[in-house]
Amino acid sequence: MLLAGKIFVPDSELEWQFAQSGGPGGQNVNKVCTAVRLSWNVRDSVSIPEPFRERLLARLGDRLNAAGELVVTAREERSQYLNRRAAEAKLSALVAAALTVRKMRRATKPTKASIARRLESKERRSAIKTLRRPVRPEE
Repeated sequence: MLLAGKIFVPDSELEWQFAQSGGPGGQNVNKVCTAVRLSWNVRDSVSIPEPFRERLLARLGDRLNAAGELVVTAREERSQYLNRRAAEAKLSALVAAALTVRKMRRATKPTKASIARRLESKERRSAIKTLRRPVRPEE
């Protein structure tokens, strides 16, 4: 299976489990195991390069269980085939999101116009608050 267009994971590294799924479907729900649980051990995978593995472990840390497995479930569809495809898509999307390199933010200075707008609004607000004060007789 090709994940995120960058990593090929052999089927031997993927573990599929099936269970009965709830929801609509009539008697089919009670007889057929359509819910899919797909797990992939990221920590022990030999198919991914080390820099990718480090990035995946860092970014998917909260999604990994104690054994280092990334677990995805799909039970939205009524057929096992469609749930398998949905689980593969979810896994691929998670890996793709974790592998994207985020652009560093460049600090910029505020423009002269934005500084002028900020100062103008501060002056306006100050004038409003000054006018709210009670009038004291002059001595």
